[in-house]
Amino acid sequence: MQNQQALTGTAKVDEPVQTKAAGEESLAPQETRIMGRLSYLLAWFGGCVSIGTFAMGSSIVGTLNLLQACMAIAIGCFVIGIALAFNGAAGYKYGIPFMVQARSAFGFAGTRFPGLVRAVPAIVWYGFQSWIGAGAINAVSASLFGFDNLVFFFVVFQLLQIALSMLGFQGIKWLENFGSVFILASLMYMFYSVIDRYGDEITTNLVNIEGTWGMPFWGATMLFLGIYSTMMLNVSDYSRELKKGSGPGLLTTLYAMSILPCTLFMGLIGLMVSGATGVSDPIQVFASAVDNQALLITTLLFIAFAQVTTNVLNNVVPPTYILMDVFKLKFRTATILVGLAAFGTFPWELVKEESSAGLQAFVQTYSAFLGPIFAVMVVDYFILRRRSLDISKLYDEKGPYRGVNYAAIVASLVGAVVALWFSSVSWYASLIPAGVTYYLLMNNWSACARFRE
Repeated sequence: MQNQQALTGTAKVDEPVQTKAAGEESLAPQETRIMGRLSYLLAWFGGCVSIGTFAMGSSIVGTLNLLQACMAIAIGCFVIGIALAFNGAAGYKYGIPFMVQARSAFGFAGTRFPGLVRAVPAIVWYGFQSWIGAGAINAVSASLFGFDNLVFFFVVFQLLQIALSMLGFQGIKWLENFGSVFILASLMYMFYSVIDRYGDEITTNLVNIEGTWGMPFWGATMLFLGIYSTMMLNVSDYSRELKKGSGPGLLTTLYAMSILPCTLFMGLIGLMVSGATGVSDPIQVFASAVDNQALLITTLLFIAFAQVTTNVLNNVVPPTYILMDVFKLKFRTATILVGLAAFGTFPWELVKEESSAGLQAFVQTYSAFLGPIFAVMVVDYFILRRRSLDISKLYDEKGPYRGVNYAAIVASLVGAVVALWFSSVSWYASLIPAGVTYYLLMNNWSACARFRE
């Protein structure tokens, strides 16, 4: 059993976590790693199933041909793999989570900024995706049993996810590992069904077109990259669970290969069905690709299950750790609060057509900060710290990282402005301005001297 210091994230560096019981997560440096390479790959595989990927595929109809779409997805996933390996390096080496890692660049109080950028969208998508999952279960229930009550299924679905999340990474590990088998089988069958049903239309509308290798192509790579850009910030929350012994090259491969299959299948399914039928809504894409009730029910259950595997890994862990850091809560308490907060996002309003413009503006706004914060953290760890952190100082609230490092805040804002200006390639465009600004400020701004150790 971990002591109270470990649970509140104020444990000393000489008191690392030695055990890993279900639901007993902490912010303390972690010694015990519960995931091997295969388990870690499957966890990312199951946690990266985003229904939005169908829409991303649909959005490039008429712009890229099938080969270019495959290449755009592959490049996007490879870039994601590199980015995750870079920003997850500190967590993997030292066993520290995102909020502790961020103290090095932003300071103890300054971590509220990247924390909010990561937590608020996670809670919003938690509620949004739970509503989609509940809708899929409700459709199955209505079809098989004649019971149609979306609100009931939403409440039950959300309570189930809260219960699963309370098990921590022990529960996440087994949920993702077993779930990935069902997800992969479902996607392969859906992919086959789409080709079998719309083969001629796909050849005409997607294979036999010129497409482009220009800026729209690179914009498409960022579409698929952007789906996972939030996870690039808090990847240390996960990398601290991976057993040691993997080099940077292998880590990059693990990340890229875990994300690529789902992204490729889902992106191409969305592209092919939309190109063949003109249907772009993700749920309608599934419905239009099936030819019998059994397959329809399978795909609906896939949608529901995908929401669970994605939520517990990507939308529960980040805000939970942030609540633990800010309010010194225990993991299970923070998990429950995050689950209840998801009710307050009013997802039934977010899914309405008239809400799409506001939701899009929300996504564009927070997305503008993801690349800059990532750049600041990578520059801080690899260039300024040279991959060496004094862990005891990262847990000392009165030490050199106390307060706010305004160099990191300013650099993030500079990068965000650039990202908003070049919205089609915002993540790429923001990296250099944010990273260079942070480096220059840290080396020339005397107020930042204490953050250089």
